Amino acid sequence: MALLILGLILFIGGHLIPTFPTLREGLVKRFGLNGYKGLVTLPSFAGLLLIIFGASAFRGTPEDIKLWTPPLWTRHLAFALMFVSFVLLAAANIPSKIRDAVKHPMVASITVWALAHLIANGDLLALLLFGSFLLYSIYDRVSVMARGVALKAPAKGWTGDVKALAGGGVAWAVTLFWLHGLAGAPLL
Repeated sequence: MALLILGLILFIGGHLIPTFPTLREGLVKRFGLNGYKGLVTLPSFAGLLLIIFGASAFRGTPEDIKLWTPPLWTRHLAFALMFVSFVLLAAANIPSKIRDAVKHPMVASITVWALAHLIANGDLLALLLFGSFLLYSIYDRVSVMARGVALKAPAKGWTGDVKALAGGGVAWAVTLFWLHGLAGAPLL
């Protein structure tokens, strides 16, 4: 559990720096933009690795207690929510009307991802991992809106939406049928 918690602190902590503009500006001023990016990227990457290894080591141990038993329908709802999450993730990088409507689809994707996993799992691991990301994404959304982070130029036409739906759908299917199993938690 300690590796997981340390990983969450490093990963989310690194991603919280931009939510404090004065701190971010001070770090950029002191280390330059590339130095700042390295300062944020290295702990975040280390945190991601610790999250992966920590969750894998914690899953199924006696400490990973069952807190509640989710009804079967929550698993089906999670599959649908994950499709939405992957489309939002794709839309974050593709100019589309989806991106324009959601405003900050990467943050929305994390929120939906975390919520989907929380409703379908009832163990301590899920609460720690997905609960942390859900709280982070809610905080980040509020922070982004309060800071008035500039949005990208509006999309023209529906081509981007088709790309976001297709790209998100492919990523969803690959994860559902293959990647999730590689992570030690097969879905089907």
